[in-house]
Amino acid sequence: AERALREAGIDVRTVRVTDDVASAPAAEAHKRRGIAGDLCVFKVAGAAAEQGMTLDEVTAIAERANDRTRSFGVAFSGCSLPGADEPLFTVPEGRMAIGMGIHGERGIDEADVPSAADLARLLVERLLTELPSGVELPGAHVVPILNGLGSVKYEELFVVYATVQRLLADAGAVVVEPEVGELVTSFDMAGVSLTLFWPDAELEQLWAAPADTPAYRKGGAVPQERLPEDVLTAHVAAPVGPASDASRASGKRLVEVVAAVRRVVDAHADELGRMDAVAGDGDHGIGMQRGSTAADAAARDAATRGAGAGSVLAIAGDAWSDKAGGTSGAIWGAALEALGRVLGDTDRPDPATVQSAVHAATDAVLAFGAVVGDKTMVDALVPFDAVLSERIDAGVPLREAWRAAADAAQEAADGTAALLPRMGRARTHAEDAVGTPDPGAVSFALIVDAVAAC
Repeated sequence: AERALREAGIDVRTVRVTDDVASAPAAEAHKRRGIAGDLCVFKVAGAAAEQGMTLDEVTAIAERANDRTRSFGVAFSGCSLPGADEPLFTVPEGRMAIGMGIHGERGIDEADVPSAADLARLLVERLLTELPSGVELPGAHVVPILNGLGSVKYEELFVVYATVQRLLADAGAVVVEPEVGELVTSFDMAGVSLTLFWPDAELEQLWAAPADTPAYRKGGAVPQERLPEDVLTAHVAAPVGPASDASRASGKRLVEVVAAVRRVVDAHADELGRMDAVAGDGDHGIGMQRGSTAADAAARDAATRGAGAGSVLAIAGDAWSDKAGGTSGAIWGAALEALGRVLGDTDRPDPATVQSAVHAATDAVLAFGAVVGDKTMVDALVPFDAVLSERIDAGVPLREAWRAAADAAQEAADGTAALLPRMGRARTHAEDAVGTPDPGAVSFALIVDAVAAC
């Protein structure tokens, strides 16, 4: 999204939310997940924007809110992804998972299910051990958010919250503007999280400001005039520029390639989800399916409107990124856009151009921060790029070079089973992932193999 907006001439900023204290130690706070603390950061940033602050000011507000937010959660059962027959993880009877995320990941530990009062004590005491810089007790203001993860009754949440508020008061904190309810959920997961947001005077004013959105309402916001329905639902097709006849012909050929990608992802979506569920959130297959389906439709539409090869791939990449969501959506969107940018709409792509395009796609993926050995898609992509370049430089025909590179990608993807993940949500359960290949590397290998067969 950031890349697309910048290319459209819109200045943007990205702020990562890192409130989950269970996902990384304090010394590596930048690696933590964003969970229910998202609400605090997004809310105050939205209020700052509503007040007319500049983009730099809103960014600073969001970063300060993130620095002052900590969360910790537990679960009594895992969530089930739509269409799945079973939850991503299970918790033994009488036990609870401690420190899970909001994407269905299981916890980092287990404990016996406590009483409501003892659960409140566990949550509060863990968060009070790590006060943000500049927060001192007694006297600091705190916004407690007791969040239901999907299937805990509100009555039970309020029973827990009664002890949360008492413990915070006993610690010398001044409770302001608390929230109790299902605010940041994980489908049907039975669990709760506690977020402590320690606002300064400005952040507290922004937190208390009225809000009226589909997912969160606060105070008495004045409703604005609704846009006409045709404006809200209008589909704006990506513009298609001029292209040579040769490039248009290549674009039509690429439509069939993208369709092959969709078919292979469809066929393996469940398998990819199961791999991802071993140490992650289990949605890789679903995300890849949404992305490839959107890319297929967008590529066909672009070719119908006369797009050249480069535009077909770039438009498909935008659709993939927009519909897939998550990291894989952004990565595949960036990769396809880079491929399209190098192929262009002027000539029929030759082997050297394809080689350069794959180099560009590799660079676009590496820009996300992963390196070989992190147990990601990069572990299959880099050897694919290397073998393809080696064979093309040696004068091997493109089809044969691609076949050899796809075989190298498959071998590398299989090899990720022995690696420990060092990035993403799987990093939290790194040991559990040993023995299972990385789903991102596997899906990449499947895709380039399908392309080789076209």
